[in-house]
Amino acid sequence: MTIRKGDIYGFIGKNGAGKTTLIRLITGLIHKTNGEIELFGGSSESELNAARAMVGSLIETPAFYGNMTARENLEVSRLVRNIVGKSCIDEVLKLVGLEDTGKKKVKNFSLGMRQRLGIANALIGNPRILILDEPINGLDPMGIVEIRELLKKVNREKDVTILISSHILGELSELATCYGIISNGKLIEEISAEALNEKCRQYIELKVDDTARTVTLLEKDLQITNYEVLENKLIKIFDHLDEVGKINSVISRGGIIVEKIGVTGENLEEYFVSRVGGAENA
Repeated sequence: MTIRKGDIYGFIGKNGAGKTTLIRLITGLIHKTNGEIELFGGSSESELNAARAMVGSLIETPAFYGNMTARENLEVSRLVRNIVGKSCIDEVLKLVGLEDTGKKKVKNFSLGMRQRLGIANALIGNPRILILDEPINGLDPMGIVEIRELLKKVNREKDVTILISSHILGELSELATCYGIISNGKLIEEISAEALNEKCRQYIELKVDDTARTVTLLEKDLQITNYEVLENKLIKIFDHLDEVGKINSVISRGGIIVEKIGVTGENLEEYFVSRVGGAENA
């Protein structure tokens, strides 16, 4: 598994595939029985322990003192972690949009506010990498959007690399710059968002009896130039996805037999299922 500086790495796998176990290994919550972990170039136990000081994490549900305010909870965390100076608390509260919560107790926070506080807690000490395990689980649509925009802001403004696991793959596709797919404890693929988008790109699949004449009609009568001619008399058209009927009509009137026409292409969920098999939750 390779996570590069500046990545937002989407970590995908079925329930039980090993996502949380790997995250716990990286953060030192459990110890490995085999294999190697390398963080920031170090792999010995002492190097890993030093490197983990540069890692912020939010694993599953964040735990806070309900009768304390957001600021008080972060102050406890700062002291426990021996982080010098209180200015970091104001900085992270502002970053996550909780600077005006005042004396409101955390027990009265919404789930979205708790998740943002969890991210704030993970960001104390200016980590170089942020590790998040299901940070949008249970949130309503507005809360999901808020967390998504917050993580983009953290990645962009704080230059923090992010590893995020989530079973809401449609939302992950709005955020990740690359992906790792795990199945039965093994990483089966790493792919950039650009490469995945190309693989999952939607297009009109057209099968005709005469590709040469069809291409002429596409360019001359429909002004379509973004296409690709394949074997077996197949053509992929990457534009005008909402004009399938018009394309079919023009080609048919040109005396060409249309054997197949329709919009196709995978999304992230479909690609994931095709790689690991089955329809279980990620």
